[in-house]
Amino acid sequence: MRRAYFSLGSNMGDRAAYLRLGVDSVAAGRAVRLSQVYRSEPVGGVVQDDFWNLVMELATDEEPRALLELAHAAEAAAHRERRVRWGPRTLDVDIVWIDEVVCAEADLVVPHPRMYERNFVLVPLRELREDLVTPAHLAAAVGAVAPMGTLETLL
Repeated sequence: MRRAYFSLGSNMGDRAAYLRLGVDSVAAGRAVRLSQVYRSEPVGGVVQDDFWNLVMELATDEEPRALLELAHAAEAAAHRERRVRWGPRTLDVDIVWIDEVVCAEADLVVPHPRMYERNFVLVPLRELREDLVTPAHLAAAVGAVAPMGTLETLL
C-alpha cells in the first residue's frame, strides 16, 4: 500500500460542495486525510475568482492510470468544462505525488510537473507530508494562499 496525493480546487459555484464531491468521488469510501482548505489566487494569467484548494492523501494499491480515471470521474461528476486552459472550473483534481512512482506519459506525469511552482499545492501538501515540501520550495513557489479552515467547517 502506498500513499497518493491529489490537489483539488474549485472557483465556481458552491466551492465547498464541489470539493466535498471531489473528495468523496476519489476516495470512494476509503479512508483519507485532508489538509485545510486554502483560498488562493489564480495562477496562469486568466482573470477569475479565487480558488479554494486542498490536498487529499489516499492509501491505495491502484495504478496511476486508475487514479487518473478517478480524478477525471470526479471532475465529470462536477460538470467540469475545459474551455480555457487554467480558466475557471467547478472542480479540478490533479495527482501530484504517489509514493515510489514516477510516470511520464502524454496525459499523466507523476510527480506533477508544476507542483513545486505553486503554493496552492505546496502549502496544503506540507500539512500532510512535511518531508516533501521544504521552506526553499515554498519560497520559490508563486501564488498567495490563506487558510480558511477544514472542509467540514466550510460546508
